[in-house]
Amino acid sequence: MTESKRLKDIKYSILDLAPIIEGSTAADALKNTLDLAKHAEQWGYRRYWLAEHHNMPGIASSATSVVIGHVAAGTSTIRVGSGGIMLPNHAPLVIAEQFGTLESLFPGRIDLGLGRAPGTDQVTAYALRRERRSDGQDFPEQLDELRAYFNPELDSQYRSVRAIPGEGLNIPIWLLGSSGYSAQLAGQLGLPFSFASHFSPENTLGALNLYRRNFQPSDILEKPYAMVGVNVITAETDEEAEFLATSMQQQFLNLFRNNPSPLLPPVKNFEEQVSEYEKMLLDSRIGSSIVGSPQTIKAKLQKFLDDTQADEMIINAQIFDHKARLKSFEIVSDVFKGHL
Repeated sequence: MTESKRLKDIKYSILDLAPIIEGSTAADALKNTLDLAKHAEQWGYRRYWLAEHHNMPGIASSATSVVIGHVAAGTSTIRVGSGGIMLPNHAPLVIAEQFGTLESLFPGRIDLGLGRAPGTDQVTAYALRRERRSDGQDFPEQLDELRAYFNPELDSQYRSVRAIPGEGLNIPIWLLGSSGYSAQLAGQLGLPFSFASHFSPENTLGALNLYRRNFQPSDILEKPYAMVGVNVITAETDEEAEFLATSMQQQFLNLFRNNPSPLLPPVKNFEEQVSEYEKMLLDSRIGSSIVGSPQTIKAKLQKFLDDTQADEMIINAQIFDHKARLKSFEIVSDVFKGHL
């Protein structure tokens, strides 16, 4: 039996949805994103990823590549990337050029995480994809095309079209998933894999097993490398952390009600706003969130690591107050370092 991993043995990163809080603007959200990234660099976070979502009043990172450039320009060592770019929304050549440009500007610091979901509703997906008619079923072919722009040796079909900047650059490509599809594909291609346990907890262990079982060594990786996303909200006491977490709960609740909103202030009477059916829905999506005091989250994070055997964790924290959000991420870094 292999010795169990400890938190201090693995890398830890941030997934930022650039939350637009009630009463503020996208400009405020993007200032907060850069401020958090600067702190994250000091606190030892490995990478800082931004997510592509569209038609969401509470998320400011829809133009993901642009925000990555903003964060990378304001930091110096932390890796910055996408968690992820929803590839079916884009022509692979455009993504190759965008990330080739980012890598040229910030060499050795850019990650390209890719997903196959739309990152939005179907009407918005149509607005994004009207020229492509893609429904995500051609994701493997799109991925092959994208990889060939970076390395033309992979496919002669695309050699007459060159991604400049992009061609010849070594930009790590990750596959992201909330089910088994991308897990299996990442394994077959020998790519690193990141699983969205922060909103699809019930599929986590199955997808990780599928990835590891299907893994084929490649020029990129000799053995599987799995990162797992998890919501972590912490404060000085369990009660304060649970109060802060009601902003995240309200955000998901409003999505279920088809009424997406900015990130709302925490509330003390959240349970009274929710039906039994909605409680069940919330539990299925964010029931595995780790919320509590430093000692509470330390124990829960170690249990999560025991269960997943993750090589890295990427932390999301939808917290209304920016100072409280900074404090939460600082505590998390101290937990991973073994300082708490």
